[in-house]
Amino acid sequence: MIKFVLLIVKFMIIERTKTEVIFRLPINVNVDVLQDMADLLEFREIGQKSKASQNQVDLLVKSIKKSRWKTTKEKLGF
Repeated sequence: MIKFVLLIVKFMIIERTKTEVIFRLPINVNVDVLQDMADLLEFREIGQKSKASQNQVDLLVKSIKKSRWKTTKEKLGF
């Protein structure tokens, strides 16, 4: 006979006040993960305000990749 145990742990609490949203997390959460989450939220907020077309975004990405590849080749001596 197999027994299943369901353990519910409240990992994150999100609280909304009149002026802010507060995320409460355990102290042992990796700070790098929190920074990644903060960066993602900031990126999404900026993106929502953008008036750039998808074509403009695609051209920008292509330009960045080309520049990055050029820098990488120079560092590696190609």
